[in-house]
Amino acid sequence: MMNSDGKVIKPPLEDVLAGRTFRPSRAFRNKMWFLGIFIAIALWMLILGTFALTGYLVFVVVGVGGWSSFWAFYNGWWTLLNTWYWLITAIWLIPGIIWVPIYINSIEYSVIGKSGEAMPEIYVKKGIINVTKKHVPVRNVTHVKSVAGPFDRAFKIGTVEVETAGASGIETGGAAEERLEGIEFYEELRDFIIREMRRFRGPYVTGTEVLQPEDETVIRVGGSIEEEVLRVLYEIRELLRDRI
Repeated sequence: MMNSDGKVIKPPLEDVLAGRTFRPSRAFRNKMWFLGIFIAIALWMLILGTFALTGYLVFVVVGVGGWSSFWAFYNGWWTLLNTWYWLITAIWLIPGIIWVPIYINSIEYSVIGKSGEAMPEIYVKKGIINVTKKHVPVRNVTHVKSVAGPFDRAFKIGTVEVETAGASGIETGGAAEERLEGIEFYEELRDFIIREMRRFRGPYVTGTEVLQPEDETVIRVGGSIEEEVLRVLYEIRELLRDRI
C-alpha cells in the first residue's frame, strides 16, 4: 500500500510471535550464583584436602620427618596454593556472575496470547549472541514433566520439560524438546500445558493430523503479565483438584 507521496505503508499486523510473556524468577539467578560459588569453594576444599592427605601419607605414615615436616610442608604451600587458586577461579567466576543475570533476562516464555486466550504453541526465547525463538505446538506434545532438584527446592523454583512426538525417545536420547526453567509456579504451568493437551481430540498425535480443540473457551486475565499467568494457572489447579 502506498500513500500520495509514494511511500510504502505497511498495514497493521497482529503480533502472533509471542503472547503475554513471563521470565524466570530472580530465584533462578540466585540459584546459579550460589552454584558457581559452591563449586568454587568445593574445588578449593578438595585441592587443600588432597595436599593435606599427600603430606600426611608422606611425612607421618611413611615417617619421612614426622609431624614437624608435615606442618612445614603444608604451611609452605598454603599461601601459594590459595593465591593461585583464587586468581584462576576469579577468571571464570566473576564473568559468570556478571553473565548469569544478562542471560536470564534474555529468556522469555509464553503460553497465553495477548488477548488472554490460551496459545496453541508454547513460546520460548533464549540467547544473547544467538537468539533462538521457538514455538512448540501443544498438539504435538507427548510428554510433560516437572523437575525440581535439591537446589531448585531450596530456592522454591522448578523446571517444566516438554517433549514432542518427533523429538522424544531415541532421536534426542531422551532429552526434552524444550525446558522452561526457573519458574516459581512450575507445577501450575505443567498442569496448564497438560490441560491444553487434553483439549485436542485423539490420545496419540504424530504431528501430521489436523486436530481441533474440543472447546474454544477463552481465558481472560488482567493486571501485570506475571500476575495474570500465575492467576490463571492457580485457577486451573483448583479446578483439577475439585475434579479429582
